[in-house]
Formats: sequence, C-alpha cells, structure tokens
Amino acid sequence: MQLVNITGRAIREDKRGFIDNNLPPILDRLNISSHEWLVLTTQFESKFKSLVGGKEKLLLAAKALGLQRRPAYANCEAILH
Repeated sequence: MQLVNITGRAIREDKRGFIDNNLPPILDRLNISSHEWLVLTTQFESKFKSLVGGKEKLLLAAKALGLQRRPAYANCEAILH
C-alpha cells in the first residue's frame, strides 16, 4: 500500500491525477489498521466465502438473494467495522 500511496502522490504530465500531499495515507483514510490490512490480504478467502461488505449492504444482499442467514456477517463486522 505504501507503493500505491507514493506512486499516487507523484505529479506527472503523463498521469491523469494524483493524491494530494495534504491527505493522510490511504489506510488511514479508509480507517483500516495495518493488522486489518494484513488479515484482509492474507486470509481473505478463508474469512469471506461468499459476500463481503458493510453491515447494511450485507443485509440488503441477503434479502435480495432470499438468504435466511447473513453470510460472513461476523467477519465483515469484525474486520471492516
């Protein structure tokens, strides 16, 4: 993520935009800790076997799909706040 952050802040004529240097790092803006990012990137498939998202979106998706249970709800709540 540091590489993405540094690259995104580079101002170049051949690039459409850039991340303003006054903005905090990406993970800070997303309110994701380093630990949460590590879990998301190394254990994603084992933590989330079906749907992924915020609580409200999971509830809407489960209802739309006619599911009785909310898939991965506890994991999403624990990791994605």
